[in-house]
Amino acid sequence: MNIHHLELFYYVARHGGISEAVRHMPYGIQQPAVSGQVIQLEEFLGVTLFQRRPFSLTPPGKELYEFIRPFFDNLGPVADTLRGGVSQQLRLAASEIMMRDHLPGILQELRRSFPKLKVTLREGYDPEVVTWLQRQEVDVSIGLVGAAKPPAGIHSIPLLRLPLVLLVPRTSKLKSAAELWQRDRIQDSLITVPSNEPICRAFQDGLAKLSVDWFGGIEVSTVELVQTYVAHGYGCGVTVGVPKMKFHPQVRALPLEGFNMVPLCILWQGTRNPMLDTLFKICATATRRLLEGEDPKLSLLH
Repeated sequence: MNIHHLELFYYVARHGGISEAVRHMPYGIQQPAVSGQVIQLEEFLGVTLFQRRPFSLTPPGKELYEFIRPFFDNLGPVADTLRGGVSQQLRLAASEIMMRDHLPGILQELRRSFPKLKVTLREGYDPEVVTWLQRQEVDVSIGLVGAAKPPAGIHSIPLLRLPLVLLVPRTSKLKSAAELWQRDRIQDSLITVPSNEPICRAFQDGLAKLSVDWFGGIEVSTVELVQTYVAHGYGCGVTVGVPKMKFHPQVRALPLEGFNMVPLCILWQGTRNPMLDTLFKICATATRRLLEGEDPKLSLLH
């Protein structure tokens, strides 16, 4: 059998279809090429390996997959052993602002211990990063999390807890968020990140405790955009605050008393290795500097 055809079938079986396999291949290949070569494998064997829609492995497909899976699953660990037992590759998921403002310094420090470090960065937020970890598409993520306890198999290290704050235009007459809760109906448009992300979920939980209904009027992809739209007078926004945070000059931050804080955590799956241990120590040090106010650039971690 053609070993390349087996590799393509391995990815199809592992990820549940040809289109998903193409997305997760470690090298570029088009969907028609994968489909054509898997068909060649089926013709060579004289069997159908999987049903296309909905996807499911046939009995011969299950037998072949179980036979080849240990080999392809262990290619990475074997490569690490040949490199000297320590992986020099890291697939990391984080938010846009984390990658732009904070990870460069963290990764520069990590590279001092691992000079051959190769990093792949992927922008994402909880809960989608948990899915990536479960699928083994990333090795680790750094960001805000919403669940009190991660799913089975996902490990967590909390770094700090961040308070929610309400952003209003600088020209707003509001002196406290409590003034809004006293209104029969809040007319101001609410600007938030997507509703399934930790900031929005924690905010809505807090509103529910107050028996206040106020749902997103404008949904944006990052907390930086929340500030931008508040600054331009589109409404009030919800974000997180940390020590020494500098907000947009055209907004004011009002504390959200009684609302739960949002944890910033490191998430990973599998066994810790020397590189992950080093990364965790660097992140812990950066967090201490943030809390001590030594590094004003570490101002927004989501």
